[in-house]
Amino acid sequence: MEKPTDEDLQIIEQQLGRVPRGVLGIAWRNTQGEPGVIVTHPRVGGKPFPTFYYLTDPDVVKGCSQLESTGYMKELSAQLAENPELAEQYRQAHESYLSDREQIEYVEEISGYSAGGMPDRVKCLHALIAHALAKPGINPIGELAVERLGLR
Repeated sequence: MEKPTDEDLQIIEQQLGRVPRGVLGIAWRNTQGEPGVIVTHPRVGGKPFPTFYYLTDPDVVKGCSQLESTGYMKELSAQLAENPELAEQYRQAHESYLSDREQIEYVEEISGYSAGGMPDRVKCLHALIAHALAKPGINPIGELAVERLGLR
């Protein structure tokens, strides 16, 4: 994780259309070198914030939304249900996500909750792709979506 510069924070503000809050670092940059996935504090404004890896790259966000609209999440959910090895890897990704977040701060209100539907369903490709981009090779469902978007 890289510490964000003032320029990074300005770019993130433009990407999000609002002032970013709780940014701890940059976990992935796009091909132009701009922030694409940020790491957020587990508490933002004093409230629990479970989304530790947050996707900010507008093109990738758009691609995720388009994938979600095609029913790709149902396809991934079916793969998860039919493949015990994939399901175990996905559970391990969930544990990794929790560990990463808890290294910053343990927040009781979100203890055991990661993002994107982990560990047993596919709920949000944005969160899963952010995790896969931030930590390559950890999240198998996120990796499948990253590949579908042509990012690897």
